[in-house]
Amino acid sequence: MRQQIVAGNWKMNKSLEEGLELVKGVLDRLEQRPRGPVVFATPYPYLQSVAKMLKVRKGFHVAAQNCHHEEKGAFTGEVSVDMLASVGTEYVLIGHSERRQYFKETNEQLARKINLALAKGLLPIFCCGEPLAIRERGTHVGYVAKQLKASLFHLHEADFRKIVIAYEPIWAIGTGRTASTEQAQEMHAAIRVLVAKKYGKGVADDTSILYGGSCNAQNAPELFRQPDVDGGLIGGASLKAEDFVAIVNAMK
Repeated sequence: MRQQIVAGNWKMNKSLEEGLELVKGVLDRLEQRPRGPVVFATPYPYLQSVAKMLKVRKGFHVAAQNCHHEEKGAFTGEVSVDMLASVGTEYVLIGHSERRQYFKETNEQLARKINLALAKGLLPIFCCGEPLAIRERGTHVGYVAKQLKASLFHLHEADFRKIVIAYEPIWAIGTGRTASTEQAQEMHAAIRVLVAKKYGKGVADDTSILYGGSCNAQNAPELFRQPDVDGGLIGGASLKAEDFVAIVNAMK
């Protein structure tokens, strides 16, 4: 079911003590239940501790930043979906642009991660988006369409309905460039059209599509007012409680 969601991706930041203090700061500032799910995507070692903190508050959830594409085996240093589920993880980021860029994750691997996450009861937040060269050539919709088709469109409708999509304009993440509200809305609408062509308008209308391009406390209200923007996948602004709370409060 379509809903507004704000997910904070801490990436490789914060000690455990700092992370727990951040979560406490967010919870203390949000006295009422948020309008939609609030998700903390923490580093692996903190998942269980954060999950325990969030058990007492409805509307708050914990996510892993990644998972392995095999169920188990001799993969030193990797973490399986079973491991994530066993410590209380509810969501998992799959296909983040940094994973694609630095770890050369392929669309085929991401499809396998999606399948495993769904099989084990985790809710995937699937990231997609184009680099600057693709945007400048004007082929960004086709580029993102290939990502969706290769990693998601094999799913049956019932499983696809469990997917949250996060659009990341890679060229607007940590580069000093910013995507306009109009550019964000345009791309979200295009993604919804792609989903509608595959699964029908009803499924497309029910799919939450988050914006992940340098969303912050200042631009979140305008972004979240757009008809096809259903919240945000937040990076740097999720590391300060007051900033993250301002973004959460921007949910319509």
